[in-house]
Amino acid sequence: MALIFNAMENPTLESMSSHVGYSHYYCSAKFREHVGITYKQYVAKCRLEAAVRLLVSSDDKIIDIAFECGYSSSESLSRAFVKAYECTPTQYRKRYYGL
Repeated sequence: MALIFNAMENPTLESMSSHVGYSHYYCSAKFREHVGITYKQYVAKCRLEAAVRLLVSSDDKIIDIAFECGYSSSESLSRAFVKAYECTPTQYRKRYYGL
């Protein structure tokens, strides 16, 4: 099951299952079986990876990166970032650039 989405969109398992014509429960079970994590965890991981790419490849403001990656605020990006990387997006960017 190949899944590609734009981080700016708000992809849901419901919309995906409707698109492929299967129930939400069936798609959820199959997704976890094939990918090893839940759909929600997968989306969160993709959004964080997109944020990391933008942090290290651009000078965009954190708030702009947050919105571009599907977060509702820079605070929500920071919370997710701290949980995953044990630092804020600003700290990550400084470490990467060695500033």
